[in-house]
Amino acid sequence: MTEAEKRSLAEAFIQSLRSQNAELLTSISTDDVEWTLPGSCVVSGVAVGIAGIMKRAQGLAAHAVNLEILHVLYGLDDLAIMLHNTSQQGGRILDEYLTTVCLLRGNRIHRLNTYISDVPMLNAFFA
Repeated sequence: MTEAEKRSLAEAFIQSLRSQNAELLTSISTDDVEWTLPGSCVVSGVAVGIAGIMKRAQGLAAHAVNLEILHVLYGLDDLAIMLHNTSQQGGRILDEYLTTVCLLRGNRIHRLNTYISDVPMLNAFFA
């Protein structure tokens, strides 16, 4: 897979979250896709399958989280997305940097592991 194809895959993943587009997510993911996210709030844990990831996308949208891609990083077989997520709601502020590592299988996303700069902030924001 070329770097351009990996970038397109990363951008499509973020777009599927922003638009809550299960069809787009299905087109770029394996059937058994999983996404881990640290913390103890409503968007934390393991999201399993397209339905699980769409539920997480709905939680992000309900809190008006802006997902800004800073960089796409390229591995030999996989990729990572560096993001800056921001939002303000009910006097709470979200201003975090994170990296989501996307493990691929057959040019599709198989597993996503997210690493967050400030997990206590994430928990407080989504409380």
